[in-house]
Amino acid sequence: MSNNLIYSIPARFRRIENLHILFWLIKDACWALNLHIPALIMIVPTMLAALIITWQTRKIFSELVHNLAVVFWITANCTWMIGEFYGWDEGRFGLRNMSLIPFSIGLLILFVYYLLYFVNRKFREKVIVQTEEALKEELSHQTERKTA
Repeated sequence: MSNNLIYSIPARFRRIENLHILFWLIKDACWALNLHIPALIMIVPTMLAALIITWQTRKIFSELVHNLAVVFWITANCTWMIGEFYGWDEGRFGLRNMSLIPFSIGLLILFVYYLLYFVNRKFREKVIVQTEEALKEELSHQTERKTA
C-alpha cells in the first residue's frame, strides 16, 4: 500500500457499509420527523451493521479504529435521540450531555491513532504493512472462493 495510489476496501465490506448508510439515514430522518417508534426500531439495524463492519475490518487496524469511532458516534447519536424523544436531554445528567461520553471515546480513539500514526514512524510502517497483508489475505480468499 505504501507505493499504491489507490486504497480499496473489499467489495463484501463495501456492501454492508452502503446498507449501513441507508439504515443510519432512515434512523436520522425518523428522528427529524419525530417518529419515535420507527427511529427506535432503526437503532437495531444501524448498530448491528456498524458492529458487523467493525468486526469485518478487525484485521485492518486503520479501518478498525475508524469503525470503532463510528460505533461510539452512533451510540452517542442514539443516546441523544432517545433523550430528545422522552424529554431526558436537558440538565447536567441529561442524555444530551451523557452522549458526550461515547462521542469523546470515539474522538479519543482517533486522536491516539493519528498521534501515533503521524509521530511514530514505526507505528505507521506497521499499520501500512499490516494493511497490505490483510488486503492480500482478502484477495487470496476471494480467489479461493471463485475457484471453489
